[in-house]
Amino acid sequence: MSERKTTTDIEPIAGGTESTVVAEYARDAATSTAYQSEAELEKELIVLLQSQEYEYLRIHSEAELVANLRTQLEALNNIAFSDAEWDTFFKERITGDKEGVIEKTVRIQEDYVQLLKRDDGTTKNVRLIDKTNIHNNRLQVINQYKVDQGQGGAKYSNRYDVTILVNGLPMVHIELKRRGVAIREAFNQINRYHRDSFWAGSGVFDYVQLFVISNGTHTKYYSNTTRRQHISETAGTKKPKKTSNSFEFTSWWADATNNPIQDLTAFAVTFLARHTLLNILTKYCVLTADRMLLVMRPYQIVATERILQKIEISTNYKKLGTVAAGGYVWHTTGSGKTLTSFKAAQLASRLADVDKVLFVVDRKDLDYQTMREYDRFERGAANSNTSTRVLKKQLEDPNAKIIITTIQKLATFIAGNRGHEIYNGHVVIIFDECHRSQFGDMHTAITKAFRRYNLFGFTGTPIFADNARRGGNLKLKTTEQAFGDKLHTYTVVDAINDKNVLPFRIDYVNTIRLAADVQDKQVSAIDTERALLAPDRVRQVVEYTLKHFNQKTKRAEHYTLGQRRLRGFNALFATASIAAAKLYYTEFKTQQEKLLPDRRLKVGLIYSYATNEAIEDGALDEEEFETGALDQSSRDFLEAAIRDYNAMFGTSFDTSADKFQNYYKDLSLRLKNREIDLVIVVNMFLTGFDATTLNTLWVDKNLRTHGLVQAYSRTNRILNSVKTYGNIISFRDLEEETNDALALFGNKDAGGIVLLKPYRDYYREYSEKVTELLNRFPLGQQIVGERAQKGFIALFGAILRLQNILTSFDEFAGNEILTDRQAQDYRSIYLDIYAEFRRIQDTDKESIIDDVVFEIELIKQIEINVDYILMLVQKYKVAKGDGTDKEIRAEIARAVDASPTLRNKKDLVEAFVDSVSARSVVAEEWRAFVTAKREAELDQIIAEEGLRADEARRFINTAFRDGAIQTDGTAITRVLPPVSRFAARGAFSDKKQRVLTKLGAFFDRFIGLGADGVSASDE
Repeated sequence: MSERKTTTDIEPIAGGTESTVVAEYARDAATSTAYQSEAELEKELIVLLQSQEYEYLRIHSEAELVANLRTQLEALNNIAFSDAEWDTFFKERITGDKEGVIEKTVRIQEDYVQLLKRDDGTTKNVRLIDKTNIHNNRLQVINQYKVDQGQGGAKYSNRYDVTILVNGLPMVHIELKRRGVAIREAFNQINRYHRDSFWAGSGVFDYVQLFVISNGTHTKYYSNTTRRQHISETAGTKKPKKTSNSFEFTSWWADATNNPIQDLTAFAVTFLARHTLLNILTKYCVLTADRMLLVMRPYQIVATERILQKIEISTNYKKLGTVAAGGYVWHTTGSGKTLTSFKAAQLASRLADVDKVLFVVDRKDLDYQTMREYDRFERGAANSNTSTRVLKKQLEDPNAKIIITTIQKLATFIAGNRGHEIYNGHVVIIFDECHRSQFGDMHTAITKAFRRYNLFGFTGTPIFADNARRGGNLKLKTTEQAFGDKLHTYTVVDAINDKNVLPFRIDYVNTIRLAADVQDKQVSAIDTERALLAPDRVRQVVEYTLKHFNQKTKRAEHYTLGQRRLRGFNALFATASIAAAKLYYTEFKTQQEKLLPDRRLKVGLIYSYATNEAIEDGALDEEEFETGALDQSSRDFLEAAIRDYNAMFGTSFDTSADKFQNYYKDLSLRLKNREIDLVIVVNMFLTGFDATTLNTLWVDKNLRTHGLVQAYSRTNRILNSVKTYGNIISFRDLEEETNDALALFGNKDAGGIVLLKPYRDYYREYSEKVTELLNRFPLGQQIVGERAQKGFIALFGAILRLQNILTSFDEFAGNEILTDRQAQDYRSIYLDIYAEFRRIQDTDKESIIDDVVFEIELIKQIEINVDYILMLVQKYKVAKGDGTDKEIRAEIARAVDASPTLRNKKDLVEAFVDSVSARSVVAEEWRAFVTAKREAELDQIIAEEGLRADEARRFINTAFRDGAIQTDGTAITRVLPPVSRFAARGAFSDKKQRVLTKLGAFFDRFIGLGADGVSASDE
């Protein structure tokens, strides 16, 4: 029999608190085989919620909803409102005057205790939600809540599927579609509610914090995020507040092992479990300083709770001050470590036993970036410090609960303040990016000085035995040795599968063949670098980069960033040394001198002093802002490059200490805003830097293990549908190093998941599908029947997606199977079917548009614009009369048909083509033609509908200025003629709708054609 352990021998294996995320979810193998309608899906969900202690209510009107809210708040706060008290409290403390989503979200997240003024003059605190004892909150569920058109200003009648009430307030809304319908349709339905009716009446549905969308098979969730700029846009009006929700940022729920929980039933028993949902609403939503509500993902919640559990366990079992009191979180780069660490620090700082939370970074640029991120989450929560003196003051201030500092400053403080009283306090120390330099003497000094600490690290690339450096402290070889147990893992494979980051696409480019005796291996680094920096090779690398830059960064494709319309993305060029960076910067300047100014790339350069220690473990050398340590030649060169930058952007930076730091910040901002095309770096920006507009990394340096993954990960932040992967172009043979790194930081199968397939695989699939297209749907034959149309949509959509990937491969240029004309004709057919489906849907007939996915966004990326049409018209004008004009005329017609935005302008284009003469100046005549046509067609609408002419012109000019017709408000009313009081009921409404329809069609017809508005006599 085994020896019995004493109590002191027992090691705890889990915390006593209830975890928000289920450890591992095993799906029930028994599944129904019968068809399930949306109504049946809804009924099944409600029954399931009732079994989880949700009360089901038959509430379908606002009066019933408000009455229940009063009852629930009375129960939560153990009070009884008088009618007068409730009326005042409801109007002033719940609905508010002209309040919307932003104000109500702030109230739930920050101001959930409201003041009630009683009839007898006394006051009482009334909680809308109990965040201390979450199970005091009461959960109820309602369905088919109805808002009628006109009720409280609602634009249209709507029925909401399922809504969860917390203490009577709608806080979670669930929109359902039947199985087999795209989940995106539920997302679009909620967006329509935002526009049409959520805000109607007293606006209590503006309290919804979380949305859930499901088609039974797939279920996702997201937060009701808002943007500060919409406050001013909607101030003083009772209309819907817009949100920044985007389908790309909806999230899967998962268990603690990162297995997604997608089925609605499984989602209901996990995410919608009472303690899980209430924890998410009360703890794991973050309202940022710019009033954006973020809801954490399951892996972020798991990591946060395991840190809190470790603090609790180590305190109870007197393990503080040891490695056993800490641990590390392995969450891949780009997965949101800053939000996780912020929430962990915030919740840890609120624990009664914790005196301070120190957030430790290891470089000034990380200090700057992390500080900005923390400040975004909670302004002032992180007190950044600029000196050791300030750090000392903060450590002594009991009100400074969370402090950001660098590891260097903390080590300096320790060296100069031996025996300080802070060392006896309970201090939680969180290291950002703990794969870096925390394994040296400074780490030892910190852990020796503090006596009662918990030490936690976050990293996307841990140090394992396989990538640990040789030498150094034998007890600090790996992340686990330095920080303790691994608390949670979310690898690059998990993130790509969840679509939280993009996959990588890697090209290995060999520009010249090295001599047989020169191996591109680290063991002969000095000789190899000399060979690799030969002038001929540098010239060829730059030639290749310039030739393929537009292709790799997708400069032919457009997207919107903020208020700006941009073409493609930007890139970094990673070099092996300062000497290499100088050579490349010079070569880029030389080769671009022969280009016209508007064809040149905007190229920047940044480097600084690094200790140049051996990087055998795969780490990237740390570059500080110590330009004074550079040799004179390197500093002079950098100074000259910064002068080029100043001339480019009208700035005044140099290499002096403060101005160089500001240069770094300005350069990083321009990278994020895609104002600069390419930045040549040595190590800066390759770690700890995020820019969603960056999609390409050109590499001419040796990378391996965590340094390689860190550098590659600069390129794979999700932005939009145009950016489909992170692009790596390596001028060195890093294939083996890449495979090893991905195997280490993903799993043994990571290579097939993380990297895109080879070109030949995509091209084979593309070739097969184009051949099928040409055989099944030959041009000139009509596609008859719904089934055939669905087949065409699916097939051509797949071809569009493949083309979007193939355009980044060098080999694809010139190997497109479809000719330009065939592509235009097929796009025209595609758009015709799309328009027909939209027409059917608009007339409220049963539409198959729910069953298919149109790749309209990809069509728009390659659509023809007005400038291209005018170029063809110019070509037509020159050729007119010599027999070739008919073919050019047909080309113009095809181009217009293939453009989503020009199709409704086809008759204008054709009329203009008929009007051009040999003496025409096409661009000028086009503007005059469009202006005349626009005036004439607007005059016709004014005459037909009897509109007020000047007001109509002013209304249309405003629409062209704003980019949209204003359908609500009083502007359209001023356009309409007076309506007799004896007119039939509804005549005014019918007239308004008819006029809006005509003006909307007029606006769509002329928007983007280049004329500057219509004249108005009083303007």
